[in-house]
Amino acid sequence: MGCALSVPAQAQTRGDQDQARKEMKAGNVRSLRDIERDVLPRMKGSQYLGPEYDAAAMAYRLKFIRDGRVMFVDVDARTGRIIRRSN
Repeated sequence: MGCALSVPAQAQTRGDQDQARKEMKAGNVRSLRDIERDVLPRMKGSQYLGPEYDAAAMAYRLKFIRDGRVMFVDVDARTGRIIRRSN
């Protein structure tokens, strides 16, 4: 299952942010805080750079850096399950 999460966090549209908020209030997705609370402790030794949200995929992409290498963790926003992790 692939995710089309390619938009940098700074370039996310207001629509994606609004959609994430609506989905969370409707109970369709977990909050970003919940996702971060589960994922960040698993990324020991990495610096957290921030999130992205893909409304179409209903997934978060969390960006980290460790030893000069950028890593992404894609998380299903509905379940909190890690979908993919890049090294």
